[in-house]
Amino acid sequence: MDIQKKMQDLVDQINHYNHAYYQLNESLISDEAFDKLLAELQKLECENPLFAIPNSPTQHVGGSITKTFQSVTHQFPMLSLGNTYNESDLRDFDERIQKALGEEPYEYVCELKFDGVALSFWYENGKLIKGVTRGDGTRGDDITNNVKTIRSIPQTITSTDFPATFEVRGEGYMPISSFDKINADKIANGEAPLANPRNAASGTFKMQDSRVVAQRNMACFVYAYLGNEIPFQTHEEGLKLMQENGFPVSATYQKCGSIDEVIQYISAWEDKRHDLPLNTDGIVIKINDLGQQERLGFTAKSPRWAIAYKYPSEIAHTRIESVSYQVGRTGNVTPVANLNPVYLAGTVIKRASIHNANEMERLDLHVNDTVFIEKGGEIIPKITGVDSAKRIANAIKFEFPTHCPACDHELIRHEGEANHYCTNDHHCPPQIKGRIEHFIQRKALNIENLGTETIDLLVERGIIRNAADLYTLNEASFEGLDGFQSKSIANILTSIIKSKEIPFRQVLFGIGIRHIGATIAEKLVQSFHSIENLSHASYDELVNVPEIGDRIALSILDFFKEADNQNFIEKLRAAQVQLSEEIQEIVLEGQALVGKSFVISGVFENFERDELKAKIIANGGKVVSSISSKLDYLVAGNNMGPAKLEKANQLNIQILSEEEFLALLT
Repeated sequence: MDIQKKMQDLVDQINHYNHAYYQLNESLISDEAFDKLLAELQKLECENPLFAIPNSPTQHVGGSITKTFQSVTHQFPMLSLGNTYNESDLRDFDERIQKALGEEPYEYVCELKFDGVALSFWYENGKLIKGVTRGDGTRGDDITNNVKTIRSIPQTITSTDFPATFEVRGEGYMPISSFDKINADKIANGEAPLANPRNAASGTFKMQDSRVVAQRNMACFVYAYLGNEIPFQTHEEGLKLMQENGFPVSATYQKCGSIDEVIQYISAWEDKRHDLPLNTDGIVIKINDLGQQERLGFTAKSPRWAIAYKYPSEIAHTRIESVSYQVGRTGNVTPVANLNPVYLAGTVIKRASIHNANEMERLDLHVNDTVFIEKGGEIIPKITGVDSAKRIANAIKFEFPTHCPACDHELIRHEGEANHYCTNDHHCPPQIKGRIEHFIQRKALNIENLGTETIDLLVERGIIRNAADLYTLNEASFEGLDGFQSKSIANILTSIIKSKEIPFRQVLFGIGIRHIGATIAEKLVQSFHSIENLSHASYDELVNVPEIGDRIALSILDFFKEADNQNFIEKLRAAQVQLSEEIQEIVLEGQALVGKSFVISGVFENFERDELKAKIIANGGKVVSSISSKLDYLVAGNNMGPAKLEKANQLNIQILSEEEFLALLT
């Protein structure tokens, strides 16, 4: 077999499927079949590095950690556009164009304005050498490792249509499907959801670990070609040329012969844009002819030959009846407006976020005020303004509380932060309950059969005061509590005992140190290996860990200073919860197991259990601890437990031998 030809055929095949998926919105192959092709190519490249192809699609899987981003001066300034919100301003813009060009005929190109992050891609001798953020328009951050994870952006251009050096600009974005999945996971983990896809995209592209970026399936639409040599005469020709050479150009653009056609285009997309797989917030209108663009020139901030039309956000108005104050597990107190129900953007809105005391003061909210509600991309609708003309005489102003609404402890506000906190974290009921709920969740200690109502009851009766007290529970603890039968009590106690086997990375996440999510917890375990080492780490040692900045480091130091937290850790140690773990950084090998979940049981010839788990993760799979109907595979070794085998057979779960598992990788 000609290996080199086989590798080239795989590259061509995968690039063809990528082009159809990202540019034509056509799925020509299942995700599983695509991942198998990609895994096959990765395996051949590992075995035959001399034949590896520069533009291989395997280069999009990530794998680099960048501690800091280098600042880069743009080759051409990345200017912003002037904005307009009505037809009158658009016609004024058209009149200015007409006056400047005199008798010359001109035409426009209209493009949807995607709500993401402006990115610049630099090419040299056909290779993508740099990816840069907009920054301040003059200088941006070099995020090359992260932009290389965008599958639809070609890393090598072989066409002779382009000069030796050129630049392509586009809007990097997080697809709504990726955004929804991330938020579903965050909510399941008891974490605050991301506010909107635009902010999520910005944060993702600035992550230091490009493997995490790759997992979020970021995408991009390009909209401009720049360089000292321009191989076309119009903007439309440039879009077509980029599209023909593999760049992701949105097919939604349209050439318009007059401002009336522009306005028709805007009207046509006002509702239709909501069906797209990403968020949009307007339309960009550009003069098509590049010579005319050059003659029209620029102001200090923006081009004279282009303008952005912004669609108005969906807004409703209603009456605010009261303000509630929610206390989170970290003590953060959030004001939420209780509203007279109003219909907005397809749902009935009864509550709206006010965010913090600063926002309350800015809005100057009074009882029974008529407020404007907007749902522009937010998970929870927000109040954007008050109709003060409708304010009732002598209405009482809402004041942010000085003491915790749950425990009456005095609130504090850290310098430079907008939020107020209750520091009575070991005695404030919502914080106690919230931390225990966080501790038992699936991605933490995974204690099943314990629901919110049970935790509330155990805390209210004084049976437990923190998550470590769960390990002191026995049958007698449930005496006199309604609704608990011997079987349900046994299930709870069995789950608690089983949680002692959960690895330290999940325990650290479950402990609930402020600002430490599941990913950060794993990075800390990779660096410090035990709770003891972490508790003695210095500030400098902490910030030297990838993704750990000043805020997280100080939060860790503050946590271990408190005597109550030290006692909590000692209780976990006495209960024999896992507080140490030797794990190595897992290097991504392939994508053969992407989207598949596995349970491991028994003894294996070629792997220790941790090695087998690492192998699954390195190939994109997920290892879970229990068998359910959602499980894909049970990997069965020697001396496997009969209970797992029986349950897998009952649920028709596919059971793999060690040899069958290895075959699955290839």
